[in-house]
Amino acid sequence: MLFNFILSVSLLCPSVLAAPGVAPFSTFSKVTVFTPPSTYTDPRVLYARTVELADGVLLATWENYSPEPPLVYFPIYRSIDGGASWKEISRVKDTVNNWGMRYQPHLYVLSKAIGKFKPGTIICSGNSIPTNLNATKIDVYASEDSGYTWKFVSHVATGGAAIPDNGIPAVWEPFILEFEDNIVLYYSDQRDPKHGQKLVHTVSKDLLKWDPIVEDVSYSTYTARPGMTTIIQLPNKKYMMTYEYGGGPTKTGTSYSFPVYYRINNSPLKFNSSFGYPIISSDGIQPNGSPTITYSSVGGINGTIIVSSGSNSQVFVNRALGDVGAWKTVTTPESNAYTRHVRVLKDQNHLLVMGAGKLPPSTTNKVTVSVIDLQKGLAAAT
Repeated sequence: MLFNFILSVSLLCPSVLAAPGVAPFSTFSKVTVFTPPSTYTDPRVLYARTVELADGVLLATWENYSPEPPLVYFPIYRSIDGGASWKEISRVKDTVNNWGMRYQPHLYVLSKAIGKFKPGTIICSGNSIPTNLNATKIDVYASEDSGYTWKFVSHVATGGAAIPDNGIPAVWEPFILEFEDNIVLYYSDQRDPKHGQKLVHTVSKDLLKWDPIVEDVSYSTYTARPGMTTIIQLPNKKYMMTYEYGGGPTKTGTSYSFPVYYRINNSPLKFNSSFGYPIISSDGIQPNGSPTITYSSVGGINGTIIVSSGSNSQVFVNRALGDVGAWKTVTTPESNAYTRHVRVLKDQNHLLVMGAGKLPPSTTNKVTVSVIDLQKGLAAAT
């Protein structure tokens, strides 16, 4: 009797079967996840990222500018109530370079087995950089126990000093995607003397060995700096990449800027054959810098593409599979921040937006998160 009752209720309300302690999803504004102490160095925190596990648990991390020594690390915070409260459960530490895990963390959950790693394994990629910033190395770590412990997996790419200037051969900003039983890791690359920066990817069958790099976005103008790849798959099975186009054309045509662009292709391995389009919303706003992208099935037959940028508190939405003239803005309670993370939660109608403040100088950065009702936001979109 009891089992039949629980089964019947679960069919009407799937959240009943969530992991013990996981609350139903709710909306809220600007919950503080972490406020760094005064001993942290400028900018204190930056570059927040999240992931949602199969049981609805949320994990978050960010660039963490704690005083050294000891070496900097990526903190892992956990939420079991849809993002309303958070607790630190672990730290992703550099165990191989003796440099620290310093910049650009990215979290990803495997949906299938990759090499020896089972479905549900959490991957953290990030930039290991020494205290003096004289080298960059994109490394991969893995957790097989829901984020409580982490082990080094592989080195992906090695570059020069962590300085975002043309001619310095740094590597930056990893992003991971599964494709055809492989893992694709995208990153920004300053090592090609023909380009100030370009976007590339590498493929692995096991997360241990990585294929030669392939270009995703490059421009003939040396000073062009495409950066910060993020990618989603659309319901028509095509893939959409967002990136910042350093030096790209803007509405105003004034100083060097980083307008947000996107490309669409049938394959996530062939973006360099696609045309890049700027995002400009119907109310005339052109987002600038540090984009992230996600997708929800709500909002109509094509669902909704959602893009955040560093320049705006709003997000930019498109319900026409990326049609260039279909972008609108949706208000969020989160302030604009450098590369805010956007994530559609499993119920598809709730959009999580997490930020960790602005580029230095800043002594007030902290990690905050909001969850908004997407349908209501779309109804009021401009």
